[in-house]
Amino acid sequence: MTRVDHSPLADFGARTRLDGRRILVVGAGQGIGRQTAAALCQAGAQVMCCDIRRDLAEEVATEVGGIAWVGDATSREDVIRLVADADDALGGIDGFVDIIGMAHYGDAVAIDDQRLQWQFDIVLRHAILLTQHVGTAMAGTGGTMVFICSSAGLTAAPQTAAYGSAKAALISWIKSVADELGPSGIRANGVAPGMVWTPRVSGLIGQRGRTMVEDLTPLRRMAVPADIAAVALFLTSDLAAFVTGQTIVVDGGITNSFPYPMQQLAEVAGIAEPSG
Repeated sequence: MTRVDHSPLADFGARTRLDGRRILVVGAGQGIGRQTAAALCQAGAQVMCCDIRRDLAEEVATEVGGIAWVGDATSREDVIRLVADADDALGGIDGFVDIIGMAHYGDAVAIDDQRLQWQFDIVLRHAILLTQHVGTAMAGTGGTMVFICSSAGLTAAPQTAAYGSAKAALISWIKSVADELGPSGIRANGVAPGMVWTPRVSGLIGQRGRTMVEDLTPLRRMAVPADIAAVALFLTSDLAAFVTGQTIVVDGGITNSFPYPMQQLAEVAGIAEPSG
């Protein structure tokens, strides 16, 4: 203590630890999910690695020291089974990180009913089901919910309008459930990445696309899955004990950039020296 501050110093190192906590990582099979499972395990949590593909769930669980679980999180029956299986294997649930999400690419006016339903299922439906069933299981003891959102839910999303709309709905969902579940000791937060160099994205855009993204990003690199997992770890830990209803943007600053070419416009207006 000091002469003017008599409060004890916090043990910030202890707040980073998750020893004994039982956490579900839904969509753990690769990319952000795999790194998140590793981060939570390294912090001391017991982690159930959940994926729709058995081979990926088992590989990641073996790699990080977790427990594999296989099922479809967009199915209410499977989410109910997940809660029961986690209770059997872990003795309860203290939190989850929901990674699931994928974008459909195409013109907004051309998306058909089947694709539209799929897009909202893969982005929003499972988040609602996890909130309902895992939230009920945690209501007596409290816990954490972390949802991987997207910067597409915060900005225009040309060619991915349905995806961006579903992610915007997810961000709104987080705010509402944080208010509703806060009195039960449950915190709900989101992480909104920009484009991340996951196995899926790397196969889609290749090195040329990566270079384009890096040139547009103020930090001059593209995010890797560990960047997103680190923020999911923070929101799960007691370092974020007073944070709820928030979505943290993790995009290297790309959505901060003013969209107009101000240097060039200033040159045209004669109020700046030519660049280069």
